[in-house]
Amino acid sequence: MTKAVKPATATVSDQINFDRFSQMLGLIYEAAMDSSQWTRCLESIRNEFDANFASLIVRAGGGSDLGLIVSASGGVPIPGNNNPLIEISPFSNLPVDRLVTMGDILSESDWRATTYYRDWCEPRGVFHVMACDISTKDGSVYGFRLTRPESKESFSAAERLLAERLIPHLRRALNLHEAVHHDRRVSSLYSHAMAQLMVGVIVLDETGKIQECNAMAKGILEMNDGLRIAGNQLEATYATDGRKLQRLVRDALIQQVAGKVSLIEAMSVSRPSGKVSWGVVVQAISPDQWTEGKHRPSVVIFVRDAEGKAYPPVRLAQQLFQLTPAETALAIQLANGLSLEEAAEALNIRRNTARAHLRSIFSKTGVRRQTELVRIFLNSVVLLGSGENEAE
Repeated sequence: MTKAVKPATATVSDQINFDRFSQMLGLIYEAAMDSSQWTRCLESIRNEFDANFASLIVRAGGGSDLGLIVSASGGVPIPGNNNPLIEISPFSNLPVDRLVTMGDILSESDWRATTYYRDWCEPRGVFHVMACDISTKDGSVYGFRLTRPESKESFSAAERLLAERLIPHLRRALNLHEAVHHDRRVSSLYSHAMAQLMVGVIVLDETGKIQECNAMAKGILEMNDGLRIAGNQLEATYATDGRKLQRLVRDALIQQVAGKVSLIEAMSVSRPSGKVSWGVVVQAISPDQWTEGKHRPSVVIFVRDAEGKAYPPVRLAQQLFQLTPAETALAIQLANGLSLEEAAEALNIRRNTARAHLRSIFSKTGVRRQTELVRIFLNSVVLLGSGENEAE
């Protein structure tokens, strides 16, 4: 029989002062921006509620999935971050966004009789429970749990009211967390794609200083072969190139301040190594009303290595062009600028064998010339899979 719950008539001020409540909210929103801060946030909540555990069930798990539970325990060791018995918990699949306590779900005697309590909660000193399943905009559900040992009082009406006041903030923080990490994942994918296409991306702020670089750009700058970082600014090795590069950056910054971002300028940058010059494009980034005039991305510089070698995954190239492994290996060598004879030597095959492979490649790809083959190969999506870890 479910116990009746007395209405929460106490006020938040009975339980917590403004400064402590504000501190908790600050930690909640810090966690929204940085996943590593959730434990610190939960520790603050655990302390405020005098709980032995404060937990956020990110993923309940099941089967081979161990799930993910972030918990704060005041320094008491937590046995793993998953709960294999969570599926049989009386607190699983609660009505979303509704705060409940153990007394709302079942009687004390029934609670003691559950397998979940006997096998999981009692050995860990968990008796009193306050729980809420929090829904987010993308349809996810996160379990928020506060617990106390039997030796302490059950959660009071004032504490329940405080938890109800915190839950909307937790929901907003979880929505923000999902949005931020979605944007970061998408940004990472864009950066990966640009790197695989051998395009370096360098972002400058409104003072011309480097804010960030993708992996390809970092590799180019580490080479110190025509382009380098000096005083957190991008410089060219040769003075003539350096003056032109700085002029293009200044022009882009002027365009950005004026709200005109149509200006796109290009130049080549000579390399002391004697290799083909870097191709450089400079473009202003459009500001918005919230960031205009503040420390923000203002100019983007794209750097292309005309001599960059393509090393796409053989499996993807085979799938895309329906080539054999041997034909794919030859196509990659040709795409990297080798002649048919040089490719045959690099692959340690006879010239006649290479010619036979090339005829088969022409037939399968529908091209008639080696230059066409190189063009379609380098313009294909195969290079986007170059980050794969596969045994070739």
